Amino acid sequence: MTLPDRWRARAQAALQSNQSQLLLVLAGTQTAAVPGISAAGATPDSRRFTAAADAELLWGGPNGPRPHALPPLPAGVSPALISWVAQQQLRLPLVVADAGAFVAPAVPHLQLGVPPAACLSSGAAMAPAVVERLLQRGRQLGLGFRQRFPEGLLVLAECVPGGTSTAEALLRGLGVDAAGLVSGSLRQPPHSLRGVLVQQGLDAMTARGISSEEPLEVLAAVGDPFQAMALGVLQGLLLPAEGPGPQALLAGGSQMLALAGLWMASLSEAERAACHQQLAVVTTSWVMQEPGSNLELLAQRLAAVWGVQPPLFSSALRFDGCQQQALLDYEGGYVKEGVGAGGLAWLTQLAGLDPQALAAACDQACGQLLKVEP
Repeated sequence: MTLPDRWRARAQAALQSNQSQLLLVLAGTQTAAVPGISAAGATPDSRRFTAAADAELLWGGPNGPRPHALPPLPAGVSPALISWVAQQQLRLPLVVADAGAFVAPAVPHLQLGVPPAACLSSGAAMAPAVVERLLQRGRQLGLGFRQRFPEGLLVLAECVPGGTSTAEALLRGLGVDAAGLVSGSLRQPPHSLRGVLVQQGLDAMTARGISSEEPLEVLAAVGDPFQAMALGVLQGLLLPAEGPGPQALLAGGSQMLALAGLWMASLSEAERAACHQQLAVVTTSWVMQEPGSNLELLAQRLAAVWGVQPPLFSSALRFDGCQQQALLDYEGGYVKEGVGAGGLAWLTQLAGLDPQALAAACDQACGQLLKVEP
């Protein structure tokens, strides 16, 4: 049995035995305020509320209370809607953590009490003390899950407007040739603008004497709070010295590959060989097939640096037969991913739900959310 087949089988077993959990980490970066860098909200100011609004949608669904209105988008609808529909099928226990969002969500959540990151172009995005605090809290969460569910599956999702830009900055800071390969919420990823910001951040980082051999320093220089907390979660969850344990499903695209790279950079060669098979990156078909990025090549670039490549899966969910225009926009290249949508949709397939049935349920829920008749 190949590694992807083994990974899929173990994930399916964890679902069937109710040893799975969904952790949604919210965070913020001033990078999202740069005009033209993100479509996770039509304006820089509206993007300050995206994480809170998405968490409220995932928690309560299209008809639930949302004290923070969903920010207007250039096209499409929040991927949190897809995640909610999939979660209705999966019924995974949900934990929401605010690891530095601009606005706290109005749902039960863990509040870590850290600020959003500065723009990555500064080369000083987070204070080292903030990174350490996030790492410690993440390790506690990861270790706690491992102790409760030694054969379990932790699904890790994020909402970080501007996060694909910090993902590219982190990967390039760690020595990965990621330019032009990273996706984004805009229909065409802003490679030129992002490249300028990333180069500014890397130049400032280098001027401070930080190199790719210092992953935590690179993280503090050009990363975001989600990456720091999620790294801690993986460090507490996946312990090479203790042998096989739970699996981590990184539900997303470029941002989750950046997290996987950061995690591998923090391990020795022997540790990477021992436990890389416990982690997989799972995204949507819209990201996997996007002409403006290349997730598969990006994963290969990670393997070129660290010698191992985690399994990479994508869901079969498509919206080409839907009635709601906001969902058809996904087929036109808008939004694409976020809030764990791809990973959760993929898990519904493992649980036996037909992707067309999931699409129909999303169509109905989208009509309820937008109050549009089919």
